[in-house]
Amino acid sequence: MEQPELRKGRLTLVLAIATLISAFGSSFQYGYNVAAVNSPSEIMKQFYNDTYNEKTGELIDEFPLTLLWSLTVSMFPFGGFIGAILAGPLVNQFGRKGGLLLNNIFSVVPAILMGCSKVAKLYELIIFSRLLVGICAGVSSNVVPMYLGELAPKNLRGALGVVPQLFITVGILVAQLFGLRNVLANETGWPFLLALTGIPAVLQLLILPFFPESPRYLLIQKKDPEAARKGPHPQDQVSWVPYISITCVIAYVIGHALGPSPIPALFITEIFLQSSRPAAFMVGGSIHWLSNFAVGLIFPFIQMGLGPYSFIIFAVICLLTTIYISMAVPETKAQTFIEINKIFAKMNKVLEVHPERQPPDLPLANSRGSEAWGPRYLDLRNETRLARM
Repeated sequence: MEQPELRKGRLTLVLAIATLISAFGSSFQYGYNVAAVNSPSEIMKQFYNDTYNEKTGELIDEFPLTLLWSLTVSMFPFGGFIGAILAGPLVNQFGRKGGLLLNNIFSVVPAILMGCSKVAKLYELIIFSRLLVGICAGVSSNVVPMYLGELAPKNLRGALGVVPQLFITVGILVAQLFGLRNVLANETGWPFLLALTGIPAVLQLLILPFFPESPRYLLIQKKDPEAARKGPHPQDQVSWVPYISITCVIAYVIGHALGPSPIPALFITEIFLQSSRPAAFMVGGSIHWLSNFAVGLIFPFIQMGLGPYSFIIFAVICLLTTIYISMAVPETKAQTFIEINKIFAKMNKVLEVHPERQPPDLPLANSRGSEAWGPRYLDLRNETRLARM
């Protein structure tokens, strides 16, 4: 059967602003909170010690203090793991846009708590708040790519898919700039440095409600084709060694921003259909945040043991990942969701379902009791309808 010509989408003003506000309000916070505690770490550890001394009359020993700081750092990725698990039920219940709006609770509340932690003389507020902002990052790292991937037309999906990672990188940069000693990484400024994460969340709460929900969510899950049609469907050393180190760090950040960070989320959006996409993001996000939690918890001790050779471990992991991708992962560029689904069906030697070749009254279960492919057929049929809209 001859395939209908698909309309080439374009970047509308609504789509562009929705992309920017969702990425700034969510992904920016992810990057900001990754780096915000790095610069004032020594000042904050001294705050921990002073606070503990006021309560008990004793100072914290070096190992417990290192462990306490490791806990502060690792609570962020642990919260990300929790957020990744929450993302699936959240987007199914409240939608992609609704999930992002509700998620801002996990940014505004900890921003207030961290800003008040010094006045309250409670370092426990910082640790708890790091858990909350981690949940925010875990939810947004799944929901933002899902939202943008479902809003964007096929020819713009890749371009918009890297925008969240761009804002993560910008968030890291802004945190590093604000983390300069003469800016906010000092005795009086570090609570404000931590509290600034709430500003993007407030802006998103004010602006995002005026933008549309994911058309695929409205059509396939809410069964509202009219609302879906209105959606926009058209990112001791020699003197030269430090400079090489800085160059390598910058190259790594750029390389990570261009590939390993944004592509997995975009890839999940492309290879899974609507019915299984939230669950796939939950699994991928859980692995991502559990790995971050493990690294955040044990890396200070790895660094104590291996020193400058700590990153060899991660180089080996990157090499193995590159080999696997080159051998097992197909190219999905410029493919529709249906075409990508057929590629994987062929790779895995499973039955393909072609919605355009099936009768409209196809039952959800066949006479042999195979009930699993009925919803899959409807999913494929609705994806085809969306591709033709």
